[in-house]
Amino acid sequence: MIPTPNSPHSLRRMRPADTDAVLDIWLNASLKAHDFIDDDFWYQQREAMRSAYLPMAEVWVMERDGAIEGFYAMHGQTLAAIFVAPKKQGQGVGSQLLSHAQQQQNYIDLTVYQKNHASHAFYLRHGFQVDRAQTDPHTGEREWRMVYQR
Repeated sequence: MIPTPNSPHSLRRMRPADTDAVLDIWLNASLKAHDFIDDDFWYQQREAMRSAYLPMAEVWVMERDGAIEGFYAMHGQTLAAIFVAPKKQGQGVGSQLLSHAQQQQNYIDLTVYQKNHASHAFYLRHGFQVDRAQTDPHTGEREWRMVYQR
């Protein structure tokens, strides 16, 4: 089910005023999900997220009672980011976000770290398939390239 403005959750495009909340979710969720990467890496990426990555993407946020609980960012057909506030994980927010992205696109690709077992399993449950293994040039970590096709 895609949330509507009348449901407890609403899904909408990100506004400039949402940037700090989105960055906080991205940072906190990244630190939690990627504990195998040094924390400094994520802190150093925060400004690039603000000034380059978010402005280049189509970003949707999930909001409840005026608070952003998660977001996803598409760059063309690539799911560049999908993150849920750590306290809201496991409550279906990520599934709603990904479902919305899948309804907008016939084809989606993404990368996920191989050590991020929970996210890898999440994408498999939502119809993604592993396309190939590769190395993230920024971290040196192995990752899966995954694809979804309707």
